[in-house]
Amino acid sequence: MNSGPALLDVQGLRGGYGRADVLRGVDLQVKRGEIVALLGSNGAGKTTLNSIVCGLVPASGGQVRFDGTDLTNRHYRDVVKAGLIQVPEGRRIFPNLSVRENLELGAFARARERRAANLERVFATFPRLAERVGQKAGTMSGGEQQMLAIGRGLMAEPRLLILDEPSLGLSPLLVEELFALIQRLHADGLSVLLVEQNVAQSLAIAQRAVVLENGLQRFAGTPQELLASSELKRAYLGL
Repeated sequence: MNSGPALLDVQGLRGGYGRADVLRGVDLQVKRGEIVALLGSNGAGKTTLNSIVCGLVPASGGQVRFDGTDLTNRHYRDVVKAGLIQVPEGRRIFPNLSVRENLELGAFARARERRAANLERVFATFPRLAERVGQKAGTMSGGEQQMLAIGRGLMAEPRLLILDEPSLGLSPLLVEELFALIQRLHADGLSVLLVEQNVAQSLAIAQRAVVLENGLQRFAGTPQELLASSELKRAYLGL
């Protein structure tokens, strides 16, 4: 396991929507070349953490550092330019734009000059997208739209890719394909923060896991340590 400094280093993070803090002092680290699984039930604060890290929701306290640079409460474009890219929950593709147009938008704020080469790389990763390059994104299946959302993220040459509930709504077969894809991207050197309800498969591919409950970090360690504790499994993972 990489024992060097964290690529993403979140310390004492607080924040949320309006006056109420959803996060109440969360620490989270992702090192270079790691998959970290961020787990917890609905309402635990996982998506809020993503949104604050990515500059979409303000932090009321704590710090977000990425590769040594303080990104706390910076504009989301600054976050993207640094190479911290999120594939949001619900895919958020543009249904009336073509596959190609959706992908090219991924390179708008970062790696624009290498757009053509990165497009070819995405098509090599997702041959199905190459077959549907001119098709409107909204007419594709849920699995194809998820490929498109991940491909759009890859167009920005991420140094860290945050995947927020990528398996949501997919068939069991497509879920298997998705997790195999995440492993391939990781094998190519990509660091991944994986936010998932699919606990078993997330822990099978992650090097470390963090469990949130009610805006607080309840566990941080290896999947093996988490699975060895029947108390933790029962209390936080429903296993």
